[in-house]
Amino acid sequence: MPSNSKPRKQYRPKPQMLNPLGHVLEGMESVKSRDSYLRTLKIRNSEAVLALLRGEATKLDMNVLVAMSNMVEVFCAMGFGQEYTDVSTEGRTAILKIIFRAVDKHKFVPMGPEIKAIQELMELHDQQMDVITIRELDSAIALARKKIKQPDAIRLPKVDDKVGLRSTG
Repeated sequence: MPSNSKPRKQYRPKPQMLNPLGHVLEGMESVKSRDSYLRTLKIRNSEAVLALLRGEATKLDMNVLVAMSNMVEVFCAMGFGQEYTDVSTEGRTAILKIIFRAVDKHKFVPMGPEIKAIQELMELHDQQMDVITIRELDSAIALARKKIKQPDAIRLPKVDDKVGLRSTG
Protein backbone atom coordinates (compact mmCIF):
# COMPACT_ATOMS: atom_id res chain seq x y z
CA MET A 1 0.00 0.00 0.00
CA PRO A 2 1.66 3.28 -1.10
CA SER A 3 1.82 5.96 1.55
CA ASN A 4 1.37 9.63 0.86
CA SER A 5 4.67 11.53 1.03
CA LYS A 6 3.00 14.71 2.28
CA PRO A 7 1.34 14.78 5.68
CA ARG A 8 -2.32 15.71 5.72
CA LYS A 9 -3.07 19.26 6.67
CA GLN A 10 -6.05 20.19 8.73
CA TYR A 11 -8.83 21.81 6.70
CA ARG A 12 -9.14 25.53 7.34
CA PRO A 13 -12.07 27.27 5.73
CA LYS A 14 -11.46 30.57 3.97
CA PRO A 15 -12.53 33.51 6.17
CA GLN A 16 -15.81 35.05 5.11
CA MET A 17 -16.45 38.77 5.32
CA LEU A 18 -19.60 39.35 7.36
CA ASN A 19 -20.62 42.57 5.66
CA PRO A 20 -18.84 43.04 2.30
CA LEU A 21 -20.98 45.99 1.21
CA GLY A 22 -20.39 47.77 4.52
CA HIS A 23 -16.66 47.16 4.16
CA VAL A 24 -16.60 48.74 0.69
CA LEU A 25 -18.73 51.72 1.73
CA GLU A 26 -16.70 52.29 4.89
CA GLY A 27 -13.49 52.25 2.85
CA MET A 28 -14.78 55.11 0.70
CA GLU A 29 -15.46 57.33 3.73
CA SER A 30 -13.03 60.10 4.52
CA VAL A 31 -10.96 59.80 7.68
CA LYS A 32 -12.21 63.30 8.42
CA SER A 33 -15.71 61.84 8.82
CA ARG A 34 -14.40 59.81 11.78
CA ASP A 35 -14.12 62.91 13.91
CA SER A 36 -13.35 61.24 17.25
CA TYR A 37 -10.53 59.11 15.81
CA LEU A 38 -8.95 62.05 14.00
CA ARG A 39 -9.28 64.33 17.04
CA THR A 40 -7.65 61.71 19.30
CA LEU A 41 -4.80 61.24 16.84
CA LYS A 42 -4.15 64.98 16.56
CA ILE A 43 -4.24 65.41 20.34
CA ARG A 44 -1.78 62.54 20.85
CA ASN A 45 0.61 63.99 18.25
CA SER A 46 0.29 67.50 19.70
CA GLU A 47 0.97 66.26 23.22
CA ALA A 48 4.11 64.45 22.02
CA VAL A 49 5.42 67.60 20.29
CA LEU A 50 4.54 69.74 23.32
CA ALA A 51 6.35 67.36 25.67
CA LEU A 52 9.38 67.50 23.37
CA LEU A 53 9.34 71.31 23.37
CA ARG A 54 9.10 71.39 27.17
CA GLY A 55 12.01 68.99 27.47
CA GLU A 56 9.77 66.37 29.10
CA ALA A 57 9.49 63.95 26.18
CA THR A 58 9.62 60.25 26.98
CA LYS A 59 10.42 57.29 24.77
CA LEU A 60 6.68 56.84 24.17
CA ASP A 61 6.38 60.44 22.93
CA MET A 62 9.24 59.88 20.52
CA ASN A 63 7.61 56.65 19.30
CA VAL A 64 4.49 58.68 18.46
CA LEU A 65 6.60 61.17 16.49
CA VAL A 66 8.44 58.39 14.65
CA ALA A 67 5.12 56.76 13.71
CA MET A 68 3.80 60.11 12.48
CA SER A 69 6.94 60.60 10.39
CA ASN A 70 6.61 57.11 8.91
CA MET A 71 2.99 57.74 7.92
CA VAL A 72 3.81 61.11 6.31
CA GLU A 73 6.56 59.46 4.29
CA VAL A 74 4.23 56.68 3.12
CA PHE A 75 1.46 59.14 2.25
CA CYS A 76 3.93 61.14 0.15
CA ALA A 77 4.97 57.94 -1.63
CA MET A 78 1.30 57.18 -2.31
CA GLY A 79 0.83 60.59 -3.94
CA PHE A 80 -0.64 62.64 -1.09
CA GLY A 81 1.62 65.67 -0.87
CA GLN A 82 4.41 64.54 -3.18
CA GLU A 83 5.49 68.16 -3.50
CA TYR A 84 6.24 68.15 0.25
CA THR A 85 8.71 65.26 0.34
CA ASP A 86 11.40 67.71 1.49
CA VAL A 87 9.27 68.54 4.56
CA SER A 88 8.94 64.80 5.25
CA THR A 89 12.67 64.23 4.88
CA GLU A 90 13.61 67.22 7.06
CA GLY A 91 11.15 66.15 9.76
CA ARG A 92 12.43 62.57 9.75
CA THR A 93 16.03 63.80 9.93
CA ALA A 94 15.18 66.11 12.85
CA ILE A 95 13.52 63.28 14.81
CA LEU A 96 16.48 60.98 14.13
CA LYS A 97 18.96 63.63 15.31
CA ILE A 98 17.01 64.07 18.55
CA ILE A 99 16.94 60.32 19.17
CA PHE A 100 20.63 59.83 18.39
CA ARG A 101 21.46 62.78 20.67
CA ALA A 102 19.40 61.20 23.47
CA VAL A 103 21.71 58.17 23.49
CA ASP A 104 24.54 60.42 24.76
CA LYS A 105 22.64 63.09 26.70
CA HIS A 106 19.94 60.80 28.17
CA LYS A 107 17.30 63.39 27.34
CA PHE A 108 15.33 64.24 24.21
CA VAL A 109 16.45 67.80 23.42
CA PRO A 110 15.47 69.49 20.14
CA MET A 111 17.38 72.38 18.59
CA GLY A 112 15.81 75.38 16.81
CA PRO A 113 15.73 74.09 13.20
CA GLU A 114 14.58 70.67 14.40
CA ILE A 115 11.60 72.20 16.19
CA LYS A 116 10.53 74.00 13.02
CA ALA A 117 10.95 70.84 10.92
CA ILE A 118 8.85 68.76 13.34
CA GLN A 119 6.11 71.40 13.44
CA GLU A 120 5.97 71.48 9.62
CA LEU A 121 5.90 67.67 9.58
CA MET A 122 2.96 67.69 11.98
CA GLU A 123 1.07 70.24 9.85
CA LEU A 124 1.64 68.09 6.75
CA HIS A 125 0.43 65.00 8.61
CA ASP A 126 -2.75 66.78 9.71
CA GLN A 127 -3.44 67.97 6.16
CA GLN A 128 -2.89 64.48 4.74
CA MET A 129 -5.23 62.94 7.31
CA ASP A 130 -7.95 65.40 6.27
CA VAL A 131 -7.97 64.25 2.62
CA ILE A 132 -7.42 60.49 2.71
CA THR A 133 -10.07 57.78 2.89
CA ILE A 134 -10.15 54.89 5.34
CA ARG A 135 -9.12 52.43 2.61
CA GLU A 136 -6.10 54.59 1.77
CA LEU A 137 -5.21 54.77 5.46
CA ASP A 138 -5.36 50.96 5.74
CA SER A 139 -3.13 50.50 2.70
CA ALA A 140 -0.71 53.16 4.01
CA ILE A 141 -0.42 51.36 7.35
CA ALA A 142 0.27 48.07 5.55
CA LEU A 143 2.90 49.76 3.36
CA ALA A 144 4.56 51.38 6.38
CA ARG A 145 4.79 48.02 8.16
CA LYS A 146 6.27 46.47 5.03
CA LYS A 147 8.88 49.24 4.71
CA ILE A 148 9.85 48.94 8.38
CA LYS A 149 10.56 45.22 7.93
CA GLN A 150 12.86 45.81 4.95
CA PRO A 151 16.59 45.46 5.64
CA ASP A 152 17.42 48.94 4.31
CA ALA A 153 15.11 50.64 6.84
CA ILE A 154 16.82 53.00 9.29
CA ARG A 155 17.31 51.24 12.62
CA LEU A 156 16.95 53.45 15.67
CA PRO A 157 19.48 53.13 18.49
CA LYS A 158 18.50 51.50 21.74
CA VAL A 159 17.35 54.26 24.08
CA ASP A 160 16.91 53.50 27.75
CA ASP A 161 13.26 53.44 28.85
CA LYS A 162 14.09 55.89 31.63
CA VAL A 163 15.25 58.61 29.23
CA GLY A 164 13.01 61.62 29.62
CA LEU A 165 11.23 60.36 32.74
CA ARG A 166 11.06 62.85 35.57
CA SER A 167 11.82 61.79 39.10
CA THR A 168 8.84 61.89 41.43
CA GLY A 169 10.24 63.00 44.68
